[in-house]
Amino acid sequence: MLATMERIMILENAEEIAKMILQSEIADRYRTCINNIKNNQETQNKIREFVKVKELYEEVQRFGKYHPDYKTVMKTVRHCKREMDLDIHVADFRKAENELQELLDEVSVLIGRSVSEHIKVPTGNPYFDSLSSCSGGCGSGGSCGCSA
Repeated sequence: MLATMERIMILENAEEIAKMILQSEIADRYRTCINNIKNNQETQNKIREFVKVKELYEEVQRFGKYHPDYKTVMKTVRHCKREMDLDIHVADFRKAENELQELLDEVSVLIGRSVSEHIKVPTGNPYFDSLSSCSGGCGSGGSCGCSA
C-alpha cells in the first residue's frame, strides 16, 4: 500500500509541476507567439510558400544536381527559408520555443539529479550534458567512463 500511496504523491507532485510550467511567463509567451503566427496573414503566406517550395526541394533531392531545375529550386528554397526566418513572428516564436525547451530541460535535470547523480537525462543541450559525468551524451563509445 505504501508504494501505491507513494506513486500517487509522485503523480500529484508531477501534475503540480506541470501546472506551474503551464502558468509560467515562458509558457505564456510561447502561446502568445503561436497565436501571433496563426493570426498574421503575411507570416502564414511565408510559411505556406516555404512548405510549397520545400516539396519541390524534396523532389529535386531524389535526383540531386542532375535534376534540370536543381539550381533554381535550391536558390528558391534558400530565399523562402530566409524570408520566413527573418519574419518577426517566426523569430519570436523560435526564441520562445527555445526558452520553453530550456525550462523543461532544467526541470528534467533537477528531477533526475534529485533521484541520483548518475541518472542520465537526455536534454540535447551541451550545458546540461556537461553537468553529468558523461559529457559525450553517452554516444561517445564509453570513453567518458560511464556504463553506456
